[in-house]
Amino acid sequence: MSTPTIPELTDRARDVFRIVVESYLDSGLPVGSRTISRISTLNLSPASIRNVMQDLEEHGLLAAPHTSAGRLPTQSGLRLFVDGMMQASEPSPEERAAIEGRAREGGPVEEALANTTAALSGLSACAGMVLVPKREPVLRQFSFVPLGGDRALAVLVGADGSVENRVVDLPGGVAPGALEQATNYISTTFGGLTLGDALARIGREITHERAQLDSAARDLIERGLAVWSEDGGNRPVLIVRGQARLLEDGAAADLERVRQLLDELEGKEEIARLLDSAREADAARIFIGSENKLFALSGSSVIAQPVRAMDGRVVGVVGVIGPTRLNYARVVPMVDFTASTLARILG
Repeated sequence: MSTPTIPELTDRARDVFRIVVESYLDSGLPVGSRTISRISTLNLSPASIRNVMQDLEEHGLLAAPHTSAGRLPTQSGLRLFVDGMMQASEPSPEERAAIEGRAREGGPVEEALANTTAALSGLSACAGMVLVPKREPVLRQFSFVPLGGDRALAVLVGADGSVENRVVDLPGGVAPGALEQATNYISTTFGGLTLGDALARIGREITHERAQLDSAARDLIERGLAVWSEDGGNRPVLIVRGQARLLEDGAAADLERVRQLLDELEGKEEIARLLDSAREADAARIFIGSENKLFALSGSSVIAQPVRAMDGRVVGVVGVIGPTRLNYARVVPMVDFTASTLARILG
């Protein structure tokens, strides 16, 4: 039987269904007919409500976990509610201030992303996630540190204060003076350039013999710059914050599901692919339970939204993961606001 649409439900069925879903999302517990008759203004007897709930169950929108228990929404029911009945509530001024405050904290870009993602995690009671392309740092300082034998440590300090290290294989017979010459040349000549621009410029200068360097120093410079530029634009940065919050929400009653979810969160490459699938969406994408294979075993939901710069470019994806009964009406606008905040950092 196909899942009915909202217009196909009677007014009575729509009201009962909404109450069941909202009560379940609030408490995590099945909802019975007596509870509905007590908290609603439907003016229906428990027997009439049971009949409506039975019809909704036959449509695949509700399910009874036990024979004598109340009903809870199925995955199809949650999808119908989210797509057709949910009334979103905008983040409060305090929530907006908390997200923006963490975004404004100083430090490298990745630190600002991590701080903002942590704020989203705390406010949503979910694990927060953000995926951005690996950004080529703007070079401020560069140095080679001999490691002995035929290797050296290339140390790059970015204009944003970030520090990265790479081990570089040295050509045979490189003198210490060549390391020093290469270090001085890179720092003084390429300061303020991205690595890609620096690599292209040294290539042009060598081609036109404008670089006053011996062959060993030229080789070192090309190796040192290339070791970052080769993978700089191809490795996305995935930041996940707040996994521990998943343990706070009913974990004692559903420990196995939470344990499975934490195991799934270790698959960083799979999470990156999941978030990347939301890049072309116009608004937040919501994956409920088994709609996404990665988190099907734990029965978790993912809300992901692209981060767009002022010119419309997608510069990242931000999202949360939590139980299927998370407060979608509150969390979806919160993810949207976080995406707007991150756009100002990444744009």
